[in-house]
Amino acid sequence: MTAAWVVRSGKLGERDQIALEQSCSGGGWEELPDLTDCTSRDEVAKVVNDVLSRESKGRIQNAVAQLWALRGRITPGDILVMPMKTTKQLALGRVTEGYRYRSDNSPAMRHVVSVDWQRTDLPRSAVKQDLLYILGSVLTVFAPSKNNAVARLDYGTDPGAVEPLPTLISQGATSVEADSSVDSPELSTDFEQVVTDQILTRICEDFAGHELAGLVTAVLEAEGFRCDMAPPGPDGGVDITAGRGPLGLDTPTLLVQVKSGGQVGGQVGAPVVSQLQGVMSAQGADQGLLVAWGGLTRPARDQMRHHRLRIRVWEAADVVDAVLRNYARLPSGIQTRLPLKQVWMLSNPED
Repeated sequence: MTAAWVVRSGKLGERDQIALEQSCSGGGWEELPDLTDCTSRDEVAKVVNDVLSRESKGRIQNAVAQLWALRGRITPGDILVMPMKTTKQLALGRVTEGYRYRSDNSPAMRHVVSVDWQRTDLPRSAVKQDLLYILGSVLTVFAPSKNNAVARLDYGTDPGAVEPLPTLISQGATSVEADSSVDSPELSTDFEQVVTDQILTRICEDFAGHELAGLVTAVLEAEGFRCDMAPPGPDGGVDITAGRGPLGLDTPTLLVQVKSGGQVGGQVGAPVVSQLQGVMSAQGADQGLLVAWGGLTRPARDQMRHHRLRIRVWEAADVVDAVLRNYARLPSGIQTRLPLKQVWMLSNPED
């Protein structure tokens, strides 16, 4: 049966672009050689133990499990998901060729599988909370399987939580080849990402439609702007007019267009970017902010490159970041609707 795999592209998304450009996914483990001749998990384990002999037992075990998945378990036809740090979206594709060692690539991108990327701009807001939690592991390579993850990812969109499958390991994996770390990614959760996704989902549910403009207005006022928010209905391309000073007329003046995108995370197209740019010119605004909850289409993203010195885009994750950095200054009514508590925890030095 078809399996689904998640391959992360680095803590900072350093492998995002090369993965898309070269139609591949993988990377990491710069110190390890070509594993093509390793035809079993034990052979991969021997190489890893020889090279990483000074590392902790836990790191070695995780490396073996992930590298064997990359070398021997990911096969053509499997679904592959790459959470991208640079765009804060998900790329989905199909594996077209198994493991290869790319000696011509940078050291951070040599252990790879080939991928036909079928979608590179799936907003995280389009994925239900339970599946986001499953995708939120600190591992580089793992197999999401619970809550029918494989079928839901196979659709290219998330139809919502459905009956969990009875198996706890990835479809296509046998009990012999299953690895506890790779096949139970929820045991190595990236809590920072999971918490961000939880807040994102709550905002999507409780601040839908024009309510999102109200939340953005509160954030901008917390950052020192004086705002005038348009009422619901046709807005002529402007949801919020903002500026500094007691009257909101001092520079920088700011025009904001808010597109909530609905609960399925509809993307904003290039015409919206053009509309905002035109209204800014007509009204003499210094800056523009486009809140695109569901992200931008590729043409819109390309067009934004021409306006990046005057217009900024906030996608769903950017709205969450803005709320978090201003939360203590937000009105009590919003804090009641979005109750958050800061918790400190020890950081893993290997993250």
